[in-house]
Amino acid sequence: MAETDRTFFDYLVYVSENHSPLDFMLVADHIDKFFYGTLLTIEITLLALLIGGVMAIPLAIARAYRHRWWNGPIFGFTYFFRGTPLLVQTYLVYYGLAQFDFVRESFLWGPILSSPWWCALITFSLNTAAYTTEFLRGAIENTAKGEIEAARACGMSPARMMRRIVLPSAFRRALPAYSNEVIFMLHSSVVLSTITLQDILGVGRWLNGRYYLAYEGFITAMLFYMALVFIISRGFRIWEQHWLGHLRARTTVEG
Repeated sequence: MAETDRTFFDYLVYVSENHSPLDFMLVADHIDKFFYGTLLTIEITLLALLIGGVMAIPLAIARAYRHRWWNGPIFGFTYFFRGTPLLVQTYLVYYGLAQFDFVRESFLWGPILSSPWWCALITFSLNTAAYTTEFLRGAIENTAKGEIEAARACGMSPARMMRRIVLPSAFRRALPAYSNEVIFMLHSSVVLSTITLQDILGVGRWLNGRYYLAYEGFITAMLFYMALVFIISRGFRIWEQHWLGHLRARTTVEG
């Protein structure tokens, strides 16, 4: 039995190396590295979305209500991070800050600013915070006036109305746009490979470079990204059906 298995394995290696356009056996030998890259990609992407989402809530509220002192600076923040490529932002943080002596001599340099992982997390968090702030601001501004008037008629304070009426309503309406932001952040995570981190694309580039391949690593990375996008899309579709179920048309049964 073992000899039969060995013969079949040798046959797969022969087909992979000589007759297949993709050396799938070589990819299979290093599939563990792609899973490691996937974990790194998911880790930084999820943490950045969490931190950026928490940051975006107060920023969006200040923007929606045109806060006298904060509206201008917040607009400048969102305009900068939405108007420049994420790659440039990451380079400015990872390579740019190291050019200043006071940064290298600060207490933040050793544990945080000299680490590519932390630099990527900081940049990604600020970037997604800027995008989330703007579409959440729009959702807050478009809250139905009837909902606000009903909350005021019930005697709710502005803070309570924001917590119980405005934000939940805005979150529901912003959910489809946020699903696109999550996928966008996942795609943008390819920037990680440019600052020495072995994300999915970084592993693919490593595989191609080590074995002088043209596309095996890139195709494998593409398949991993497609699988993650499929999971995200399905997850948000289920979430939308749960949160937005009351907006679906209901069929009436005539008795």
